[in-house]
Parts: sequence; C-alpha cells; structure tokens
Amino acid sequence: MEGLWIENYDDGVPTHIDYPQKPLFHFLEEEAAENPDKTCTIFKGATISYKEMDDLTDTLAGALAGLGVKKGDRVGIFMPNTPQFVMAYYGVLKAGGVVVASNPLYTPTEIAHQANDADIEVMLVMSNFYKTVKEAQPNTKIKTVVVTNLKESLPTLTRLLFTLAVEKKGGHRIEGGLPESDLWMKDLLDKYTPADRPKLDIGPNDPCLFQYSGGTTGVPKAAVALHRNIVANSLQIKNWMANIDEKGEVVLMAIPLFHVYGMVAGMNFGLATGSSLVMVPNPRDLKDVLDNISKYKATIFPAVPTLYNAINNHEDVLSGKYDLSSIKACISGSAALMRETKDKFEELTGGKVFEGYGLSEAPTATHCNPMLGENKIGSIGMPLSDVDCRIIDLDDGETEMAQGEIGEIILRGPQVMHGYHNMPTETANSLRDWHGEKWLYTGDIARIDEEGYFYIVDRKKEMIKPGGFQVWPREVEEAISDHPKVLEVGVAGVPDPYRGETVKAWIVVKPGETLTKEEIRDFAKEKLTKYKVPALVEFRDELPKTTVGKILRRELVKEHKEAKEQ
Repeated sequence: MEGLWIENYDDGVPTHIDYPQKPLFHFLEEEAAENPDKTCTIFKGATISYKEMDDLTDTLAGALAGLGVKKGDRVGIFMPNTPQFVMAYYGVLKAGGVVVASNPLYTPTEIAHQANDADIEVMLVMSNFYKTVKEAQPNTKIKTVVVTNLKESLPTLTRLLFTLAVEKKGGHRIEGGLPESDLWMKDLLDKYTPADRPKLDIGPNDPCLFQYSGGTTGVPKAAVALHRNIVANSLQIKNWMANIDEKGEVVLMAIPLFHVYGMVAGMNFGLATGSSLVMVPNPRDLKDVLDNISKYKATIFPAVPTLYNAINNHEDVLSGKYDLSSIKACISGSAALMRETKDKFEELTGGKVFEGYGLSEAPTATHCNPMLGENKIGSIGMPLSDVDCRIIDLDDGETEMAQGEIGEIILRGPQVMHGYHNMPTETANSLRDWHGEKWLYTGDIARIDEEGYFYIVDRKKEMIKPGGFQVWPREVEEAISDHPKVLEVGVAGVPDPYRGETVKAWIVVKPGETLTKEEIRDFAKEKLTKYKVPALVEFRDELPKTTVGKILRRELVKEHKEAKEQ
C-alpha cells in the first residue's frame, strides 16, 4: 500500500519538498523584502502592505518584549478574523512567544482553563471580547490584557461612521477606559518601533503554537506545533495547488483563524504564496462573505461544507446578484463534503471544490483530493507530499489492513506535532512506534481504495453499536443527505433499553419543504441495511455546530438524554 497514491498526483505536485530550516515568520519577511508594496490584508476596504505588516509585527514584538514576554512564553490571542489577528500572531512569534489562539465564543470558564494550562500572562484581545476575558482573569495568571478595537483597521471614512453609538451597540466600547494593568495595542505601536524587536535565535525546532483540541470529545489538550511543522504544512498545501499563481492569489479568510484550518490552510498558506488575505470576521454574515468575494475577486476560498451550502441556497446568489466566477480553488474540510453541495457550488462559481482532511495534531492538512485530477465523492483524497499513511487493525493497533478493509488511520510526516503539552500519557497514546518509526494514531477510522484514495468511515469513539452491530454515523449521514429535501443531518447513537444503543438522526429540512419521519426511514432503507436505518428521527430548525461548522454529535446526544430525563 506504500506510495500507492503517488501516481495519481496532479502533474507538478512533488513527492518530496525541501523545507527551509527557518521560523514560520520568514514567509512574511521574505515577501516584504521582495514585494514590499503588495497587499497583505484587506479589511472593509482598508489595505495593509507586506512591508507595513512586517514593520507592524516587528514593532509589536518589541512591545511584547517590553511587557516581559520571553522566548518560549505562551501568549493568548482572543479575536476574530481581522488584520489585528495577523499582527498579533506574527508579533508573538517574532517576540519568541508561542501562540495560543482561543475561540472568541469561549466562556470565562473555558478561557481560564486554557490560560492556566498554557501559563498565559499576556493576552491580546479585541475590545468586544474584553469583558469576557476580564471575567476570566481573576482565576488565571494573566497579568496584562492588550486591547485592540475593530475601528483601528477600518478605512478612514468607515472609521468616522463607526460612531460611539455603533461602537457601544456592538460591544466594542470599553466604558470607563482601561485599568493601568491593561494597554491599547495602538498605544504600544505608537510607543515602539520595528528596531525594538528583540534579537533572538528562533529556529525551526522552537515551539510555535499551542492548538487546543478535544474540547467536544473530552478534556481539551494542547497539541504543540514547532515552527518547522507549520512551515512544512504551509508548503505542502502550496505545492498541492497545481495551478496556483506564483505572483499570489486572493484568499478569502472566512474560516476562523483561531482554528488551525483557517490559520494554516488560509493565513499561513496565504503568506507562503505572497497572497492577499481578505478578512471576514463573521462567516455567518453571508452578505459580507459574498460582498468580499465579488468585490475583491477572491480566488482561493477554504471553508466548510455548511458555508458552501449556505451560499448555494442564498437567494441573492440564486438570483444572480453576485459574481462568484473569480473563485478557482476551495479546500473543504472539518466535515463530509456531500455531492450536491460540491456540484452546485462548482456550477455557481466555475471553480473546483475538493475535500481534504487534517487534524490539530498535524496542523492542519494531511490528505486532499487533487485540484485537477479525479475527485471521488466521499473520499478525503490522498496523502500530501511527504506524508506516509497506513490503515491499522482497530483491535491490536499493529496489523496493517488490506486494501479496502476498515481500520484506524496512522500517519507520519513533517507537519506532525511535537506532542501534547503536559500530557505524557496522551502523547504516548497518540505518538507510537510502529515498525521502528514514530507514527500519529489519529483515532479516525478509514479505508483505502485501489488508487490510493482514502475514505473516512468515522471517529473511533463515535461508532454506534445497536444490538452488537457496528454503525458509523457518517455513513448514515451521507445516505440521508442525498434526500432532495434535507438541508443538514446529524447522526449519533443514543441509549436504548432493548438494543443497548440505537441510531438517531437529527434533520434540518430545506426552507419551504416538508418531510415526515416515515419518508426519511423509507429513503434510508433503500441505501442502508436494516440495523443502520435510524430508529429515531427528530426534525430541528438548526443543529449545534463548532465555529468551523462541524456538527456536534455529542451535544445532540446530551440534549436527547436531558429530554428523556424530564
């Protein structure tokens, strides 16, 4: 099975890449030196060039050093997709710090857990999230909160229209000002200069990122990525894009930057290719997403199936109001890409949507369908350059499975994490020796076909066992999603007094359509064996999701159990 996929790579995609032995921020520095006037970020019409971004991040690095940040210190970032996130991210790295980017929707309790686990003392925050961070602060070691306001990156006219009333309504205004312990980012950028950046020896083997994962399936744990891990993955993604413009693309940044998918497949890939990043702080604001695609002629659009699906069904898109023809490449991740979603989005844009796969422990991509070659529906594609992958027996964790047989994905490659922070047992369980080499055991169940394409069956922990049979939620979801009236579907196992566990489907029906439980079950019976057909069906207006659009099966099961207890 070794290397079975290589012959199906697009022309020009290398099997091996020579990775520069440099820190991650060298992408920004080199583009700033070679193309200083090229646009780095676009936000509401305001642009920042590569030279300006390089200078701003040097300046912020000097400011962070002035606040006591030393090499190896973890620094928090708590903000949406804005130019300030890019400034904060590379400023932290240039100061020798390690980025800990948190979900802006987190509660004070969740913030405190991450801050304490990572020993964060300095946090960079967007002003509308300042109150939440301050509520968490007494239960943490956070000493200083550096605050930035949305209007600081707006163009002059828009900034003037960002009145006091608008600022207060959006929660961006901090009443009473900041306490002495906290600082405005703009004041720090005024006080320091690029020359104040600390002179540090930061290399490829230094820690770069703490990416927390597992929050929806267990205790959140920080996957530690080194600079070389993210440099490698950024270049793996760049080299996979067979017809990328060497002069740079326009990347629509709607996928959240706090998540490695947006951070690496969007932002870091963008800087590695000298592209312009169009910043979209709220992907649920479809008008803003569509306006940005149309106005700035976005060419690369990494996203999740729910976002592509929402665009497919948007009335202004269907009426032809928006020109989306600039889009040429979309890596879809975080959830299964259904055929109808892919076909319709490609028809609307003329671009290509290809499903990939990755995880926080290999930030972020390990597999992808080819950009130009055959895309197989239901497949996550093939391993990227320099990634080796195997399917291993679920029971013994050692025996390699034959082609077509189901087992756990294990892989190795230059992007695989260093380990989990302060979790030696978890690290040992995930990074194991196999045939004399260190491999990442992913916990995902898959199979490989005769051409080297991989197919995710499901998460090892989410398998349903009705009456002792094995049912994979993803298989049932894919079957039901083919129904022309189904917009979204989530499937999971719920307790059953007779079978121990049974299959339940939660369904969102397309606007204006009606469906019955019997129709769903009859449709499923045509595609699935009897024990896989949902015994229970519940219709809902929406499904709980992560900020990157992954349906929270665990939350659905929790709500089901709570309803039964009432």
